This record gives sequence, structure tokens and C-alpha cells, in this order.
Amino acid sequence: MSDEQPRSPLHGITLEQIVTELVGHFGWPELGVQVRIRCFTDDPSISSSLKFLRKTPWARAKVESLYLFMLREKKRGR
Repeated sequence: MSDEQPRSPLHGITLEQIVTELVGHFGWPELGVQVRIRCFTDDPSISSSLKFLRKTPWARAKVESLYLFMLREKKRGR
């Protein structure tokens, strides 16, 4: 098998960078609507979100998916 990484837009990007960019793009209220988890709606912070997302694979997958969607929309100029 090859040791090469697949061409993933998430390669080399930390979870903290992802959450920070999403908050900057959507803001906490809209982020809480897009991904319905309490750490985005009730007294949100980057640190509390990171703690939750690192322990919860399904929530992390949703956040990463939203990040990829945001990147596609930015590329399209929306």
C-alpha cells in the first residue's frame, strides 16, 4: 500500500481552524442552526466546541462536512 495521503481539503487543517473559520463565516447563531449541537447554541466558545467535537465523531463529521460545503460556496463566489 502507498503511504501517500489522498487529496483531501481537510489535510493539514486543525479542528480549531475549521471551527474558527465556520464561526467567522456563519456566526454562532447560524452555526447552531446548521449543526444542531448544544455547544454551538448554549454559551458557545471555541474551547467547549473543540472538547465536544474531539469526543463525538458524528458531530465532528457534520462540522467537517459543513466546512467543505463552505469552501465550495466560497470557491463559487457565493
